[in-house]
Amino acid sequence: MAQRRILVGEIGRPHGVRGLVRLRSFTAEPGAIADYGPLTDEHGTRRFALTLLADGLARIEGVADRDAAARLTGTRLYVERERLPPADEEEFYLADLIGLSAETMAGEDLGTVRNVEDHGAGPYLALHGPDGTERLVPFTRAAVPVVDLAGGRVVVAPPGEVSIPPEQFERQDPGSEDAA
Repeated sequence: MAQRRILVGEIGRPHGVRGLVRLRSFTAEPGAIADYGPLTDEHGTRRFALTLLADGLARIEGVADRDAAARLTGTRLYVERERLPPADEEEFYLADLIGLSAETMAGEDLGTVRNVEDHGAGPYLALHGPDGTERLVPFTRAAVPVVDLAGGRVVVAPPGEVSIPPEQFERQDPGSEDAA
């Protein structure tokens, strides 16, 4: 189930006094963010025409001073899905995974892909299980060997679970005999 609007970047803090901003691009090629034409905010109510400059800076049409730029800090930038180029064969947009059913190699229902998140260590799938549980699965070929967009599913080979007893979380005095 493809989303209609795709998150492609975020406006960062102002740079200088003439309305320039730092721009965080989430596209595979950071400069491609300006190729999609005007972008919108999360609600689709505000439009932003970008001109990319050097070193991750951008000029936004209609933003002429630092105060105006500062008001946009943290604004997430979206593009309509149909404005993105088609994915190559054996490729897909991560946003296209949201809403797919997830199952194990044995066919056990793991629920649906609620979100795809990436906080710097690589993307992972957030699965919402049929019993309401949440499960995070690294989005690697080993952990998710099958992505079947046409069939509306992903096949997950969950890595072994890590179980850490609560006593392992207790702080220990670095000088004690029990300290590792």
